[in-house]
Amino acid sequence: MISIVFFDAGETLVHPHPSFAELFAVTCSDSGHPVSARDVDEVQRRLAPHLVDVAEDELAEEGARYGGSSSSSRESRIFWTALYRRLLRELGIDDAGLADRLFEVFSSASSYALFDDVAPVLRELEAMGLRLGVISNFEGWLQEMLMELEIGHLFDVSVISGLVGVEKPDPRIYEIALAEAGVEPHAAVHVGDSPQLDVEPAAAVGMHGVLLDRLGRYPGVGHPRISSLRELPGTVAGLRRGERPG
Repeated sequence: MISIVFFDAGETLVHPHPSFAELFAVTCSDSGHPVSARDVDEVQRRLAPHLVDVAEDELAEEGARYGGSSSSSRESRIFWTALYRRLLRELGIDDAGLADRLFEVFSSASSYALFDDVAPVLRELEAMGLRLGVISNFEGWLQEMLMELEIGHLFDVSVISGLVGVEKPDPRIYEIALAEAGVEPHAAVHVGDSPQLDVEPAAAVGMHGVLLDRLGRYPGVGHPRISSLRELPGTVAGLRRGERPG
């Protein structure tokens, strides 16, 4: 019997506010490099399917090694500043210090907001008798941010890569979460926005994986797929009945 629902954080529960592209463009413009949010969005969409590969390539050009995006504060800064440098280069911006300024912006809780569907759905799941948890590739300050956003207290279990030193898709991060929750894999659902980082590795350890595809990018994924968290209670109810939503 399913008893707990775990969530990814970034682009599942929270998002840069008002958007990644707008924050990025404002930070560049404030630093003397005017670009539009549309320009940033176009570059982001072009690189988005391969962000880790892009960062790895950028680091390789600099003679550095990719060690993960969130397993420690140091690795997080190395990964994200490398990625920001690549985005800046794609935008035609040459500013040695701007990647670090962007990192500070996107490392501030004030730069994030909840999706509108998060709070009501969390309450609905609780009303169904389900426990809630987080499994996320994020720095440790995610816990503080979720408290500031007034949902942190709802999660019985929070497993954050920056605190445990393991990041998705490593199966160990899911196993840690299951152990902390005290449940078998078949009793847990994991919801996230990435097939490769969320749904597939969760399913590989025996959990129920649900893909949150807000932008309709993965129509052919072979797992339950929803376009809004508002569909999640019905999906979980179906899984509880042994169904497989289409």
